[in-house]
Amino acid sequence: MTENSREDYGRRFKEVRSALDKTLKGFYSPVATHVNNFSPIENGRRLIGKRLAEDVIKYWKINNEWMNTGLGNMFLESEKTTKKIDEADLSGVPYYSVNISDPNANGFNLLKETPEYYVNFRPFNDCDAYLPIYGDSMYPKYASGEIIAVREIHNPDVIQWGEAYLIVADDTANNLSTVKLLFEHSHGTKLVLRASNPNYKGDTIIERGAIRRMFLVKGKIMRNQL
Repeated sequence: MTENSREDYGRRFKEVRSALDKTLKGFYSPVATHVNNFSPIENGRRLIGKRLAEDVIKYWKINNEWMNTGLGNMFLESEKTTKKIDEADLSGVPYYSVNISDPNANGFNLLKETPEYYVNFRPFNDCDAYLPIYGDSMYPKYASGEIIAVREIHNPDVIQWGEAYLIVADDTANNLSTVKLLFEHSHGTKLVLRASNPNYKGDTIIERGAIRRMFLVKGKIMRNQL
C-alpha cells in the first residue's frame, strides 16, 4: 500500500459503505472511535492512515486489488453466489420469497419455511434470512424489488435507534409485520416505527410487549446481484 494508492481509499470506502447500506457510524465504529473523521476522508479532503486503512479492509474483508486499482471484486472470495436448494451444499443464508407485510406471511414461522435458495455473500453471512422488499414506504433507503438481509435480535432492550428493523407483532398490534426505522418513545414500554419515505407521514406506536420477533436489517442487495 502506497500513499498514492491511498488517495482513492476514501472514495472506495464510501462505495463499500454504500454497497453494505451502512451509516458512517455503522461502517467505521468497529475499527475506530471518532467516526466523524471519516467524512473528510471519504470526500477526499484527508488521507487515511495506513494502519487504519488496513483495519477497515481487514474487518470488512475488502479485496486489496480492488482497493488499489478499482479492478476485480469489491470483496474477497466469491461473495455473490447462489445455490439451489436441491444442491448438496446448502451453505449461505436462506432467501424467502415472501411479502412480509402480507398478513398471510406468518412472520412467526418465517425461518421455518422452505427457502427458495441460499445466498453466499460474505458481509451478510451472519444474517438469518434474505427477504424481498415490497412497496415504497422505506424508499429511498430500501426500494421495492431490492432484497434485505436481516438478523434476528433476541434482546429487544438493545436497539440501534434510527436503524431499520423488521418487526413482527402479535394480534394485540393487529399482527403487524413491517420494516421500519425504530426510534425511542418517551414512554419506555413503547417504540416508534417510522417510514423513511417522507411521503408516508405519521408514526406507528407499538407496545414493546406486542413484539414477537425483531430483526435488524443489516443491508441490502439487488436482484441482479444474485
